[in-house]
Amino acid sequence: MSTVRTAAVVLAAVSAFALSACGPSEDGAADTGSATPPAGATASGTPSTPAAPPKAPSASSTPPAPSAPSASAPASGPSASATDADYDVFPCSTYDVTFSAHLAEPTTSSYLLKITNKSGKACRALGHPVVTFGDLDGQATQRGEAPGIEDALRLGPGESAYAGLLGGAHDGTGKTVGSIALTMDTESDLEQKPLTASTPGLYVSPTANSVTPWVDNAEDALSL
Repeated sequence: MSTVRTAAVVLAAVSAFALSACGPSEDGAADTGSATPPAGATASGTPSTPAAPPKAPSASSTPPAPSAPSASAPASGPSASATDADYDVFPCSTYDVTFSAHLAEPTTSSYLLKITNKSGKACRALGHPVVTFGDLDGQATQRGEAPGIEDALRLGPGESAYAGLLGGAHDGTGKTVGSIALTMDTESDLEQKPLTASTPGLYVSPTANSVTPWVDNAEDALSL
């Protein structure tokens, strides 16, 4: 009888132990026997390596150099007028030119005046020629408007300019001369040697004589 009781007690103890091993945990969830791995550990239990922080730029890094200006960009500098090829072209004087006069119309004592640049550099024929008549006082009256100094006729070496001289109709008030003299307008007090030309029988009316400004062709000189 005691042996049966002892066996019953052992059986009860074994059953109680089995129930406690498979029963619910303290928070009511089933205990599966597996534990959550600690933070930083892999599922196999090996701690994981933390990711490296991003690399900061090196203090010795050289910043990119600024780009150079384009070679085609316009450069600042003096204005175009200061570099113009005609900037230093001076007025022609009688030392720069040769001079001739040819009869164009006898009834009006009209002559074609011509100058040619004999120097090795360009010059400008300014305004009107300054014409005097032999031994008569005074000079020819200016006829027509001349361009300003900046627009005056430019004569390169060997180039010519023309002007029309009118003595005037024979009205009985004038005189006849055999030559004329010419100097150039230089807009200065530059002393010039007058150039002379033969004009046989040139009648000079004191009220009707005149001369045109310098132009670049004979036709215009005689029609102004």
